[in-house]
Amino acid sequence: MGTFSIWHWLIVLLVVVLIFGTKKLRNIGADLGNAVKGFKDGMKSDEDKSAQAKGEIPPTTGQTIEGEAKKESTPKA
Repeated sequence: MGTFSIWHWLIVLLVVVLIFGTKKLRNIGADLGNAVKGFKDGMKSDEDKSAQAKGEIPPTTGQTIEGEAKKESTPKA
C-alpha cells in the first residue's frame, strides 16, 4: 500500500482518455485555463480600482515614504 508507480498513473490516464475522449479533455483544459486567466485579470483590475478610488499610488520597488512619528499623549484628568 505504498505510493503509486508511473504505470499506475499511465493506466489511470488511459482510462480517463477512453472515457472522455481527447477532444472533451482539451475543451475542459481550455475552459479551466480561461477561467483562471479571467480570475487573475479580475483581481488585478479590482486592485487597480481600489487604489484609484483611495487616491493612492501603487507602490514601486525602492520607493521611500517620508513621514514623522509622534508619541501619543494621554489627556490629564
